Amino acid sequence: MIKLAEDTIDRLDVDHLIEWLKTFPKLTKGNLTLSFESAWANYIGTKHATFVNSGSSANLLMLYCLLESGRIKLNDKIVVPSVSWATDLSPVIQLGLIPIICDCNLDDFSVDIDHLKHIIINENPKALILVSVLGLIPSMEEIVNLCKDNDIILLEDCCESLGSTYGKQRLGSFGLMSSFSTYFGHHISTIEGGMVCTSDEEMNDLLKSLRNHGWDRDWNETKKSKMRQDWNIADFDALYTFYHPGFNMRSTDLQAFIGIKQLEKLPEYANVRNKNYLRYCENLNTDPQTTGYVSNFAFPIISRNRESLVKSLISKNIECRPLICGSMGTQPMYVKRYGRTLLKNAEYLKTNGMYVPNHQNMSQQDVDLVCSVIKETR
Repeated sequence: MIKLAEDTIDRLDVDHLIEWLKTFPKLTKGNLTLSFESAWANYIGTKHATFVNSGSSANLLMLYCLLESGRIKLNDKIVVPSVSWATDLSPVIQLGLIPIICDCNLDDFSVDIDHLKHIIINENPKALILVSVLGLIPSMEEIVNLCKDNDIILLEDCCESLGSTYGKQRLGSFGLMSSFSTYFGHHISTIEGGMVCTSDEEMNDLLKSLRNHGWDRDWNETKKSKMRQDWNIADFDALYTFYHPGFNMRSTDLQAFIGIKQLEKLPEYANVRNKNYLRYCENLNTDPQTTGYVSNFAFPIISRNRESLVKSLISKNIECRPLICGSMGTQPMYVKRYGRTLLKNAEYLKTNGMYVPNHQNMSQQDVDLVCSVIKETR
């Protein structure tokens, strides 16, 4: 069987973990988490990273930081891509913000620029959640300029694009904040986990506090001292003083230990995914993206014969899935609140879009086999 994903945590990783556990280390969040965050930020090209318990929590935390900082307020409008994940849309609803669904384009499946411009003119959104779908590269320069010119906060969801670049700059380093997932099946895994990156000092302080109940334990000594003086808090009382209404989104040093080892493998894994992506493009006569490096999560297929193609792939023991959620504007959780939003390109993808496997253990021969089934049925 050619699976959609295979575990990136191998036997050697488990052996290393067992040896480490035999030293009876601290397992809850500690110094290893700090090391993992530093290595991650260095890889992405941001000043800071915050390790959390999932990529979904990372999305929630980014939006909540904007609210708590006053950069957005209740009932502000947030642009959410039609082709995205449930937890790109869910936090917008949960936090009392108004989602505006933006159509996708049919090249990289991120936001359609023309529709985004229409939304900017007519809806005056305060933030854009930009999803880089399947590791493909959005039109970053144009999107960044649109956001800058219209005072829109750019948040990047890079859960499917760890390692992808626009030019030489990694996705996840363009926006005010960016989110990543380290759940099984992603580029690397910490079993469960996620990361938020930023180069903004205020956002970093808020991320660290809101992840951890709203207290000050993850702040530097200067920040701690200032807040305690401002609120007249004694050091002893500061142990249980909460400056923000926070969450518990911590991960653990056990997962950070795994993550540090995984991050060392990421360049190799990304290269395999990129080579497989280029092989898919060659076999299927598809033009590869040339604006950067594609650390492909899975390969997208658009077929008017999708139902037959799915059956053929399954019969050959090749896993496949719909192209994410089709369109968030027709998901029940959205329709119940706002009615159905039908968007031309997203509806086309919902009917005809799907994706096939690409992962670190796939060979070029595996890619050729998948392509042969596609070409026979497509």
